[in-house]
Amino acid sequence: MKSLSVLALLALSSSICVGAELPRSSPEEQGVSSSGVQSFVAAADKNIDSLHSFMLLRHGHVVAEGYWSPYNAESPHALYSLSKSFTSTAVGLAIAEGKLSLDDEVLKFFPEDAPSEPSNNLKQMRVSDLLRMSTGNQTEPPRTADQPWSKAFLAHPVPFKPGTHFLYNTSATYMCSAIVQKATGKTVLDYLKPRLFEPLGIDHPTWESSPQGISAGGYGLSIRTKDIASFGQLYLQKGKWQGKQLVPESWVEAATARQTSNGSSPKSDWDQGYGYQFWRARHGAYRGDGAFGQYCIVLPEQDAVIAITSGVKDMQAVMNLAWDKLLPAMKSGPLPADDAAREKLESTLKGLSMHMPEGSGLAAKVSGKKFVFPANKPKLESLAVETDGKDGAVTLVVRQDGAEQRINCGRGTWVKGRMAWNPIAIQAGAASGAWTEDGTYTAKLCFYETPFTITLTLKFSGEELHFNAESNVGFGATKGPQLVGKAE
Repeated sequence: MKSLSVLALLALSSSICVGAELPRSSPEEQGVSSSGVQSFVAAADKNIDSLHSFMLLRHGHVVAEGYWSPYNAESPHALYSLSKSFTSTAVGLAIAEGKLSLDDEVLKFFPEDAPSEPSNNLKQMRVSDLLRMSTGNQTEPPRTADQPWSKAFLAHPVPFKPGTHFLYNTSATYMCSAIVQKATGKTVLDYLKPRLFEPLGIDHPTWESSPQGISAGGYGLSIRTKDIASFGQLYLQKGKWQGKQLVPESWVEAATARQTSNGSSPKSDWDQGYGYQFWRARHGAYRGDGAFGQYCIVLPEQDAVIAITSGVKDMQAVMNLAWDKLLPAMKSGPLPADDAAREKLESTLKGLSMHMPEGSGLAAKVSGKKFVFPANKPKLESLAVETDGKDGAVTLVVRQDGAEQRINCGRGTWVKGRMAWNPIAIQAGAASGAWTEDGTYTAKLCFYETPFTITLTLKFSGEELHFNAESNVGFGATKGPQLVGKAE
């Protein structure tokens, strides 16, 4: 496998991590087996499609770090619901500053959005109920453009007494964000910058907002993998960083404790209880996580943090792999140096890459020929293939939704650029492709600041192009309809 990877396995002092830059160490110095980490990475690369980044901290030191090219250390990654744990932190800080209380009634903050005759259950809903996903809703309140999200939330039925019924509820987290903004006069993003992001060295965080200009709260934060790890380390250190108590220890303990039960399966990391926007997990751990495999896993018993970004359909499979491979690799004390295993791990991490299309099919003789499509839902209007006749690189000339773009696809490598694919707007991306069969070209478009990869399959037959597009993950259907284009 080829790769773009950052590996830091440097021998440093054994001091606890207290600065914005995480210290680095060999795995064995921190009681971690390099061969155990190697086993985790190899299994993830083979069986999980696909991890994007991985960082392991032990005793406050980075002992392993890798990126599956074109993902890299400096690019942010969309966190999805892992954002919730940061919103929780903002609530805890606002409480510590006396701006609000866990026991405050939700209606108190939104007199302009309250129903004319609120139900008794709605009247009893408190900030703590929002945090522990026990609002009393049976279904999640909608978030649409036709009315303020807070008004839609308060208008939604509350059939259960708050505090008695767990429902994972992203709209509840949005209400936490809105309450912080009401109480402090700042968005959660701006409120956290001097209190959390800047002390941790989290540069240029971005957060999607509602139409009302309120940080989405339950999703929308984008930061780097090392920032996720630093956040986990802060919580592992009970809120202390660089000798300063950034987050009250009492809040860390409450937020990561089981505040409500949500299941009973001993094999599920989603049935171990829920805190204040943190999940409890097996093996005494807790975590923040987000859709398609974004994880900040904190293991107090092992004094370790695992940060992962990915684009997976089965999030439990990633957790299982961590328990099966990484947990046994952590020992109670330093291990003897194992240069051979460490060097093998280093080589593996340097060689990581997202899987690229492969094949030795014959190229169709269509270079420069434009294929035009009838009206369709993806709004694909035309497509042409250009080849350089040298190293197998291909340029796709795509007209979609009224805009034309040139997508350069490497052969056996990723070519970075700015690209889009409806409904994904123009952003950082990379493309790779190959003639996987005679007359069939397969291209992968990797939007490496997100979990999303789009696979395009172009099958040329005479004067027709049979076109298929499929996303690796999604909240709905991931495979689009087959489109047939005609040569112009």
